[in-house]
Amino acid sequence: MTGEATTPAPDHDESEAMRPVRFGMVGYGFGGRYFHTPLIVAAPECELIGVMTSSADRQALVAREVPGARTYGSLAELVDAGVEAVAVSTPADTHSSVTEEALQLGLAVVCDKPFALNPEAARHTVALADERGLVLSPYQNRRQDSDFRTVRKLVAEGALGTVTRMESRFERWAPERGPGRSGGGTLLDFGSHLMDQALLLLGPAVSVYAEWRIRESGLEDDVFVAVTHAGGARSQLWGSWSQSAPGPRYRVTGTDATYVLGHADTQELLLLAGETPATLGERWGVEPPETHGTLHTGATSVRYATERGRWDLFYPTFARAVRGLNPPPVDAHDAVATATALEAARVSASTGTVVPVPQP
Repeated sequence: MTGEATTPAPDHDESEAMRPVRFGMVGYGFGGRYFHTPLIVAAPECELIGVMTSSADRQALVAREVPGARTYGSLAELVDAGVEAVAVSTPADTHSSVTEEALQLGLAVVCDKPFALNPEAARHTVALADERGLVLSPYQNRRQDSDFRTVRKLVAEGALGTVTRMESRFERWAPERGPGRSGGGTLLDFGSHLMDQALLLLGPAVSVYAEWRIRESGLEDDVFVAVTHAGGARSQLWGSWSQSAPGPRYRVTGTDATYVLGHADTQELLLLAGETPATLGERWGVEPPETHGTLHTGATSVRYATERGRWDLFYPTFARAVRGLNPPPVDAHDAVATATALEAARVSASTGTVVPVPQP
């Protein structure tokens, strides 16, 4: 995995750097409404021109919730309106086709997870962006979760020693909400974030073993994936919409210490409550002290302060990438690695075997 953007290059014209990127939002369902639009609107580096949606109900929501934004019926109409980039938050099985149509029209693209339904589709989309020289970034906003930022800090500081195992969970009690068909099932929905974080922290996957439960909808839930990484570390990933007693968000063990965090990042809850980085300023993403995790050495246990969550960095970084000032917040090639590992997990859960992960 390639990591995040670096410091902007200093040799570009600053007036060009400060010109906001003209954005279009594609889709105004749950993701577009709560996870993308408020963050685009809150970023000075972005200007939201309009929203593409064919639903009369959602057009009415846009009119009520996004002052100044028009609604459009197609990507071509967004281009005619002058957009330079789009954020795609449509049902999972349309992500590849919509993203590729946008790239063909010359637009930079943020694509929500799952980036693609399979690795072949992911590779095709990334190759198209490379060929056309356009900025393409998977929306792995959870790299900037407060909890994952804390784990990365601990690893970078060497506080855990050499990491041997990471346990990571997205478990919820919301069976009425998921797994939703629009998200592609729990493996692709929660699994896209869980696997991306595991690969970023511990390196390439060499084999996986997975289990799941097929619900009445025909979609998988209660997913478990055990990953062996090239460096020898192992990650164990859980995803569920129907867990009435969710486990700790993280337990990360190294040769010197173990970090345990029970409470997950709260930025999603802030957005659902109508807050944004613009309304909260420096309070955005700050977790209350009583939810902080604990660092255990065997002989001692001490509270370890949780890092501030920074979803507010994604769209400013992407906008500056469009202006050529830094790399995108997430390299699109990382989405291919995630899709490849998740496809191996799908095969494993279907066959009950350990499956090797193809290497690039």
